[in-house]
Amino acid sequence: MIRRRLAQLSVPALLLGLPLALPATLAATSAPAAAQSGVGNVPQGSQSSANYANSFAAAHVTNVDATSGQISCYRPEVPYFTNNGPNDGYTGMSPCPATGATTGENTGASGPYPAQAGSNPGFPAAAPMLVKDRSESDIRVDPTNPRHLIGSSKWFVSAEGYNHLFGFYESFDGGKTWAVTGHIPGYEGWTDNTDPVGAFDGFGNYYEFILPYQFFYNADGTHNFNIGTPREPNPAQPAEVVAMAVRPHRATTATDWITTHAGHPDFVASYDSVGNEPDKQWMTIDDNPASPHYNRVYAMWVDFHDGFTSVPFVSYADARPDGTHTDWSTPRRLPVSPHNPQGVTYLLPHVDPNGTIYTTLTNTNPKKGFCCDSIFVDKSTDGGKTWSVAGTAVRSVTPPPGIYPNTTFRDGIENTFAVGNHLDAQGHFPLYVSYEDFSAGVGNVMLTASYDGGATWTTPIQVNDNASPADEFQPNLTVAADGTVSVNFYDRRLACPAAGTTAAAGAGLALDQVNPNYTGSLPPYGAANYCVNASIQFYDPALHPLGHNIRLTQHTWDPQLNAPHTGSATGERTFIGDYFGNTTGPSATGTLDYSTFVSTYDDGTNPAHYQQQIVATVAVP
Repeated sequence: MIRRRLAQLSVPALLLGLPLALPATLAATSAPAAAQSGVGNVPQGSQSSANYANSFAAAHVTNVDATSGQISCYRPEVPYFTNNGPNDGYTGMSPCPATGATTGENTGASGPYPAQAGSNPGFPAAAPMLVKDRSESDIRVDPTNPRHLIGSSKWFVSAEGYNHLFGFYESFDGGKTWAVTGHIPGYEGWTDNTDPVGAFDGFGNYYEFILPYQFFYNADGTHNFNIGTPREPNPAQPAEVVAMAVRPHRATTATDWITTHAGHPDFVASYDSVGNEPDKQWMTIDDNPASPHYNRVYAMWVDFHDGFTSVPFVSYADARPDGTHTDWSTPRRLPVSPHNPQGVTYLLPHVDPNGTIYTTLTNTNPKKGFCCDSIFVDKSTDGGKTWSVAGTAVRSVTPPPGIYPNTTFRDGIENTFAVGNHLDAQGHFPLYVSYEDFSAGVGNVMLTASYDGGATWTTPIQVNDNASPADEFQPNLTVAADGTVSVNFYDRRLACPAAGTTAAAGAGLALDQVNPNYTGSLPPYGAANYCVNASIQFYDPALHPLGHNIRLTQHTWDPQLNAPHTGSATGERTFIGDYFGNTTGPSATGTLDYSTFVSTYDDGTNPAHYQQQIVATVAVP
């Protein structure tokens, strides 16, 4: 769930352990960029689409489909059987196959889940339903075992109804295979669970921060959030909560999750009234052994008052070795700039090696017609007890439109944040912010840094290096152990495959027959700024680029296919996710970057062209 625009809402020195001399501005830190399309300086210069397309092989990128190999099912709280097919491959909600799920999860076949007790008549669904699409994702590496990774995503049983829980996929061999998967149990008593994000503690326990919320369907398929009526699905549960699920260290089955605390559901905060809706929850865990707050779990979210003013909150608890934790602290309101009376969103907490926790906060100005966003940073040096505004990273930037051109999928989270792990020459750990800029009429990805704790920020550089205009969007930052910075993002520089090609058949373009936002001919063979890839760019800690953008997707894919409808089955706003995952971890040959993102391409395992999660690996230079 997302309420967009608030109305809806040098390396050798590093290796020696020496302080890094970092520039106050990056405007002159590189040779002049070659001519490029965009809004800013591209230090590495532009590259041709042909070179970009070939970079997947040149960089030895690997792709693994982590989610299409097993059958997952669960009993949803609210059934919804509208079918938009055959256009775009839609097939509606379908029962779990007679053979059942192959994941080992509790499908609810024997009866409703405990969280569904107290549901009104007509709820939950009469039987388990088949999970088809997985979009929006996060991925994390276990600090106690770098070959152990967990990814999480929305687990859709109805794309038309935007009906989903959370699911996870787990690897014990460095991402080569993903043998354990299924829906995350404990919160099936709500219509949706949304915004997947997780983190490992220092003991190897994995935490997933979840936003379960209720709605029912109006006759026209729109979503109704009213409570206190016979149509409210489950009056025994709060209307919306932010809550935690923990997968203990050494868990092996799909059902091994802890979702209670002190004998009650592990709610961080609950909301049971219209006009107080939590959204965009995020979390981090202090996994720095030298930190005074080692293993502190930080949970952040915003509360939308009357659907407009968003108030940011933080709560914390301390993780224990057995997967339990201390009580959540009383939620504390985060400070905001006096120039942001309408509130902020997109809290993205990160902890530096000393234990200081930072988060970005993003504001949109309604007085300017929601034209311009600003991004500032809060910090706490005492384990989250007190907070202050550290500075403003981006004073004004043009956000993307509600829906990207030519297609029907909406924009997602505009910015991303990361903290470096080596002191710079000023005695601070670097802070990095990447964000979207739509001022040129297409999306471009920008990047800026602070080397003084957030007080001042470098002149932004442009990350994407496409030579011709195209939308580049939804960046995600991470920083490797050696300080190397990576930004991955969705990329539309490559045209859709041509008619009659193997690539076009694999992309399922023939299914794309109706699109109200596209003026060209359909199917969209050869269409520009339409189909999607994922890309990544690496930098040293001073943001000198390490090569060009690298293509992370082996196959270009069509974002129209099986795209979930966020408002109603008949609405023209669809969804590929608001963000996707990016993390790094050590391997036998160096450091690998792991990205997890959506694709509808059929590589032989996805004949229905559902949204699946692809995990890409590439060596960190």
